[in-house]
Amino acid sequence: MNELSQIEMSVKAAQKMVGSATMQLDPEAIHHAENAIRDAKEIMNRSPKTGVDQEFLLKQQELLNQCEHQLSEAKQ
Repeated sequence: MNELSQIEMSVKAAQKMVGSATMQLDPEAIHHAENAIRDAKEIMNRSPKTGVDQEFLLKQQELLNQCEHQLSEAKQ
């Protein structure tokens, strides 16, 4: 699996976990969703940045930002 695929998979996993956590409103599920977001960001930060991948990475970052916002709203 290449790095872009790994990033995409980690973002999708974070999205699913956030969706599940916001429906359950379970503190443990929310914690796991926060960890999934953090892990996805770490993978993105470790990947080499090239001009070709920039648009893809910006989109993935936007998706993670949406996840964080959704989780933040659910915690209130």
